[in-house]
Amino acid sequence: MFQKISLSILIGVLAGVSSTAFLYSLDFVTHLRLTYPMILIGLPLAGLAIGYAYHKYGSTIADGNNLIIDEIHDPKKTVPLIMAPFIFIGTLLTHLFGGSAGREGTAVQMAGSLADQVSEFFKLNPSQRKSLLMAGAGAGFGSAIGAPLAGFIFGMEVIWVRKIRMAAVVECFLASYSAYFISKLLRAPHSDYPEFVFTGFGLKQILWILVAGVIFGLMTRFFILTTHLFENQMKKLIKYPPMRPFLGGVILLIFFWLEGSYQYAGLGIETIRESLTSQMSFLIPFYKSFFTTLTLGSGFKGGEFIPLVFIGASLGSALSHFIPLSISLLSSVGFASIFAAASKTPIACTMMAIEIFGWQITPYAFIGCMIAYFVSGKQGIYLAQRL
Repeated sequence: MFQKISLSILIGVLAGVSSTAFLYSLDFVTHLRLTYPMILIGLPLAGLAIGYAYHKYGSTIADGNNLIIDEIHDPKKTVPLIMAPFIFIGTLLTHLFGGSAGREGTAVQMAGSLADQVSEFFKLNPSQRKSLLMAGAGAGFGSAIGAPLAGFIFGMEVIWVRKIRMAAVVECFLASYSAYFISKLLRAPHSDYPEFVFTGFGLKQILWILVAGVIFGLMTRFFILTTHLFENQMKKLIKYPPMRPFLGGVILLIFFWLEGSYQYAGLGIETIRESLTSQMSFLIPFYKSFFTTLTLGSGFKGGEFIPLVFIGASLGSALSHFIPLSISLLSSVGFASIFAAASKTPIACTMMAIEIFGWQITPYAFIGCMIAYFVSGKQGIYLAQRL
């Protein structure tokens, strides 16, 4: 028991430190891109560099989060340590040059890789290794968004579709909260969002949240299908892997120029915040879905969390055009529901919504996440998940 506790805390510390370093670095490159917007011209070359590095030296880690999930299901070999620096640098390059990607997936990969190094060093058996990999994944997720309870659940929920593996409760709990406290101690630059007072929970609100949940689920299914379809077509049409993100970068530049606002480059945190208080156009979530599909499907690096949160919050805000609920309520529920459906983690995302927006959102977030989760279908963004 002492070993389980101490190693779980160690993994949490490693996840917290790596996530914090990544968040500071990401803030720096984002500021650089916004200060010098012409840097977007380098996006195709950044894609070529990322593609070449993974093709030449990182073929064993190209599956990213799916590799970690696969190793939890069927432990065969240690997740390579190079996953951490590769995904760290690859994601920073993607954001520096304006790729439409996220960050939490990067934190999950770094923490998972570091957790497996701990397992290898202490010669743990496959069962113990599974638990620490789950703990690392959850710690990375929770520390990146500043939501330790969500991270605790995420590590156990993301492995299976429609099942939570409770065998690693202690490890996931200790690792997630340790990572969170380390990130707070190091003053990690987490994104902050306004809290709202949600009132009037009744049959009318339930019915409209059910309607919104169905729409969130359909939007998630659209995102998943288009992203996997585009990725598969790129692999089929372009045999030399480094050329995929290069071509993707060229296409992105063309569409950034055609669209004109450049608000879909990078994370888009400001648009998410605006969606929580102002009514948005229905075009915005579809534009973000399109640009993120091009970015991730062509081989750029970064997570899906922030893009999906962007899509969910802006879609929820747009739904207020015809759903008679407040903008803040619909966008907050969309914020959690789209990622819940895409990652197949409705419980973790309900907890995340509570931690970010306050306990009063609980019934709305739970209904929205669960409905979107079921409507979106069996397939999620992580192909290694098992039903």
